[in-house]
Amino acid sequence: MESTKTRIPAVFLMLALVVLSASCGGGSGEADFETTNGTAATSKSGEERASKASGASESGLTPAEATVGPEENSSMLPAGGGEPDPAQPPPENPPEGVKTYPATTNGLVEGEVDYERTPPTNGDHGPLWQNCGFYPEPVRDENAVHSLDHGAVWITYGPDLPQRQVDTLRSYSDEEYVLVSPYPDQPAPVTVTAWRNQLRLEEAGDPRLDQFVEQFRISQTAPLSGNGCSGGTGSPV
Repeated sequence: MESTKTRIPAVFLMLALVVLSASCGGGSGEADFETTNGTAATSKSGEERASKASGASESGLTPAEATVGPEENSSMLPAGGGEPDPAQPPPENPPEGVKTYPATTNGLVEGEVDYERTPPTNGDHGPLWQNCGFYPEPVRDENAVHSLDHGAVWITYGPDLPQRQVDTLRSYSDEEYVLVSPYPDQPAPVTVTAWRNQLRLEEAGDPRLDQFVEQFRISQTAPLSGNGCSGGTGSPV
């Protein structure tokens, strides 16, 4: 009888080991589930990166591809009536380094606008455009962007730019549809901007500045190009 009693606990011990082994197998399945979830999360992150990469590629447009966007209003005539000044097509051979950005909107808004770039290149803007010319002090982004919407080229410079280079930039303001002003927070010493196009330069004497102004002033890319750059706000000197 003692032998039988001894064998019975042994049987129960073996059964316990089988159950424990099955339980461990369940743990292995749970680990597999976590791995699957991790793979799904990695895949989702890949999709997000691909989406961001797609958005980034939009900023790699060429100027010639930058047509007026579907949400941009191009039907307004110049203030006081009349016909807009003739606009030129965007260049096929722009200066090296020009970045072209996607179309957004060009609505009239009150107050400040949170622009994506510094200086801004396009977007909603104030009701009044900045009169073109030279300004020794910074101008409001919202007014300058309205000028860009009319086809102006906006040349901005950092606070540490030597005076002789400032004088060089000022000479551009003698041309129609050119706005020149300082911009304290810009990342380059000189930046030249047209609607949806921008070029950063290290100095005012860079020959690409001439080329940009010539090619992008009153460009067809600006929805209201040719609608004038006077009669707005500001007193250039």
